[in-house]
Parts: sequence; structure tokens; C-alpha cells
Amino acid sequence: MKMIRTFWKDEDGAVTVDWVVLTAAVVVLAVAVATTITPAVNTEVGQIATVITDTTN
Repeated sequence: MKMIRTFWKDEDGAVTVDWVVLTAAVVVLAVAVATTITPAVNTEVGQIATVITDTTN
């Protein structure tokens, strides 16, 4: 019975689950930000490449 009470009060597993959920949320947020800014970055890179090409010719 003591072993069951000790297991029930142990919070190590709950802390691990919290960290896994938090890490997953950060990854999802990072993917969302990357997906959102990728078109703008591609446009800017294309414009920079055009300026460099025009300057060197």
C-alpha cells in the first residue's frame, strides 16, 4: 500500500509530460512562424539577387 501512495504522490512523470507538451508547443509555434515568413523572405532574396545581378553586369 505504501508503494501505491508513493507512486501516486510522485510528480516526476507529470513534470515530464509538462515539458513534452511545452516543447511540442514551441515546435508548432516555430513551424508556424517559419511558414508565415517564408514567402516574404523568398521575395526579398529574389530582389537582392536581381540587384546583385544587375550590378555585376
